[in-house]
Amino acid sequence: MSLAPLNAPDWLVARPIAHRGLHAAGAGVIENSLAAARAAVARGFAIECDVQDSADGEAMVFHDHELARLTGENGVLRERRADAIARLTLAGSGERVPSLSELLATVAGHVPLVVEIKSRFDADPRLTRRTLALLAGYDGPACVKSCDPFVVALAREIAPERPRGIVGRSVPDGEDGERPGRERARDMSDLAMSELLHFERTQPDFLSWRAKDLPCVATHLCRTLRGMPVMTWTLRDAQAAGDALAYADQIIFESFDPQG
Repeated sequence: MSLAPLNAPDWLVARPIAHRGLHAAGAGVIENSLAAARAAVARGFAIECDVQDSADGEAMVFHDHELARLTGENGVLRERRADAIARLTLAGSGERVPSLSELLATVAGHVPLVVEIKSRFDADPRLTRRTLALLAGYDGPACVKSCDPFVVALAREIAPERPRGIVGRSVPDGEDGERPGRERARDMSDLAMSELLHFERTQPDFLSWRAKDLPCVATHLCRTLRGMPVMTWTLRDAQAAGDALAYADQIIFESFDPQG
């Protein structure tokens, strides 16, 4: 196997990463909103966000495939145009669903961005291409990651200079609702994720691994043999964060202050 040198800048692990921004629903600061991004910037935390594509190909900052949980609307995000999505109010706030362009303008290079490219495992390249095109014009530290090896391999092809990571877990269980509405070759996709069978094709610069699966062989080998940083998600208290950092280099957190 021929591997390129790692592209893992120090900022990947310098500051804890706020999961979908520094959100607090009780205070009206909703996940993946511009308010959550501003709150993270104010504290100097890196930001993880999710992107999905609209019907007309825009990268929108939103986690769920379905609109209901965060907007109260029925339907699927990718079936609506960007201008219609941008008019949707995030529940419990006056915030709207932002585009990636708006998020980039808000963060403006002040803190690192970790952009998770959501996938339906259908080999559709458009969202990956759009995301990387926007990041190409962004003057700030940013990386991409995905649980879909196709997306990470395509990112390697399009923008080899952009740090890229694979999102993984050791015992895939579908609990996060990824790849809905299809069998999606689940057994093979899950095996590829947990055992890093895609490694030569994707050549990630970092791993983003589920905390409850640590320690595991895949992350241990990547850290010790390759010097690859491991992010871990999602930590919700200081004890869990401390435990996870015995096996990882960076945390993705919510619901507590890792600097407190």
